[in-house]
Amino acid sequence: MSMDRERMNIVIAGHVDHGKSTVIGRLLSDTGSLPRGKLEQVKAMCEKNAKPFEYAFLLDALKDEQNQGITIDAARCFFKTRKRDYIVIDAPGHVEFLKNMITGAARAEAALLVIDAKEGILENSKRHGYLLSMIGVEQVSVLVNKMDLAGYDENIFLSIKSEYEKFLRHLNIRPISFIPVSARESENIVTRSDKMPWYQGTTVLEQLDSFGKSGERSSLPFRFPVQDIYKFTEAGDDRRIVAGTVETGRIRCGEEVIFLPSRKRSVIQSVEMFNSDLRDSAEAGEAVGFTLMTQVYIKPGELMVKVSEPLPVVSFRFKANIFWMGKAPLIKRKKYKLKIGSNRVSVELVQVLNVLDASDLTSIKNKQQADRYDVAECVFETAKPVAFDKAGEIRESGRFVLVDNYEIAGAGIILEDRADQDSILKEHVLQRESLWEKSSITHEERAAVYRHKAKFVVFTGPQDVGKQKIARALERKLFEQGHKVYYLGIANIVHGLDSDLANEACDREEAVRRLGELARILTDSGQIFIATISDADDYDINALKTLNAPNDIFTIGVGGNNFDRFKPDADLERMDDTNAAVEKVCRLLKEKEVLLEYHL
Repeated sequence: MSMDRERMNIVIAGHVDHGKSTVIGRLLSDTGSLPRGKLEQVKAMCEKNAKPFEYAFLLDALKDEQNQGITIDAARCFFKTRKRDYIVIDAPGHVEFLKNMITGAARAEAALLVIDAKEGILENSKRHGYLLSMIGVEQVSVLVNKMDLAGYDENIFLSIKSEYEKFLRHLNIRPISFIPVSARESENIVTRSDKMPWYQGTTVLEQLDSFGKSGERSSLPFRFPVQDIYKFTEAGDDRRIVAGTVETGRIRCGEEVIFLPSRKRSVIQSVEMFNSDLRDSAEAGEAVGFTLMTQVYIKPGELMVKVSEPLPVVSFRFKANIFWMGKAPLIKRKKYKLKIGSNRVSVELVQVLNVLDASDLTSIKNKQQADRYDVAECVFETAKPVAFDKAGEIRESGRFVLVDNYEIAGAGIILEDRADQDSILKEHVLQRESLWEKSSITHEERAAVYRHKAKFVVFTGPQDVGKQKIARALERKLFEQGHKVYYLGIANIVHGLDSDLANEACDREEAVRRLGELARILTDSGQIFIATISDADDYDINALKTLNAPNDIFTIGVGGNNFDRFKPDADLERMDDTNAAVEKVCRLLKEKEVLLEYHL
């Protein structure tokens, strides 16, 4: 494909066996877009296997797919016209492979939706219409295929057109065209059919070329999900490059940006691209890197936006429409993983507001879970705030997927912010405290005997700055002074979780939860509980404070911290002298009247 020609992403969807792959095969063949000898090769293979040739086999290249007769993955193929180059995504139609369709269709600028003239409108035809509406594909053309099997009957075509057009209208989809076709016979695919003189509209190829190119993404507010941060050290190069793909908008060097949800700010210093001339700007669709004038500590998953433009919402709770595809139902009090942009965070279902039958859009009353292939309006809550836009305003930063047991189980769009409600964590703590059995020994009695008040002491900071060494030495010193003290290594908390704590957001959130719950027990027993956690942010500390309530927490930053608004109780520079660090912490604990001194 030529890099200087206009390109367009098209998705083709429809029920299994309605002829999507045949439509694409015809487009590839009739536009001369196949590799030399490919058509003859596939025909020879069919003859060798005593199998009738199908144009769909040009696309269904995998042997297993041909044996099953269904398209399993969202395959991509390419063809070109005089106007532009096309990337066509063949979205699977079988009900088992709807999740692949989500992956493919999310990149599409326009869609062809195929319906079999003989079988008519089936459940998947309606589900695919709903999915296209959810991911915001606005340019849709409906192909009523296999008209040869329906005798090229105009009334059959008009009946399907009337029924499906009415259905799509409820989804706010207004198809640009309905085209009667026979992909197998190449009727109305590239050239106009003389077997359907009653149809005077465009051919499929003409319709494709008349689709408008979606250039509006560059005119939207700038949205850049941070995928990674690269540090260069060779030959004195100390740049940090913030890498990702611009989803919407454009930006130039010198413009001020803010990262969300951390709210850290800087200014764009340079735009970096592989194999490209020096540039001073970037826009929607470009995979780029940026260097910043002021270095800030950020993590992958942040959303970089321009300060001068309307900012996205930053919230931990939102209302959304979701299409559920998981084998197990979507239920409350279960943790899922939310993927929005480049961010990955733990999420829970808070409330099911409404459930629709996707085949006819009827409401199912009083249902408190979403079963497979349900469409549900729900309220979700994330473990940490995420940055998003309402899907109706910027669809790229307003749509998400949910992962259950390592598989994409749901796809949705965010409708509105719901941060005005109490969090699940606060509700959990209120319920826990209402049921808490208090000891007959008071905190004051314990403090008088132990010579200290209960306290949860948390050391945080970057990795490898000596936090654990200081924490363990502090435990030893307090123990030798006769205090009730316990240090817990973070490895004890993360044992049994699915993956590396540093790399898996959901595991980190679970580790913080476990740590906070354990702290509540140990501080209630009157002990000084010491723990370390690397790179804690405002939300980690807030969660620990909430979980440890009503007892106190004492936070010590070592070698710098990752906080935005939260201020630690104490800061220690990276210290090689562990004893000096311990003495400083002990002085602070005495000043805060955690360690009690009695004088006769």
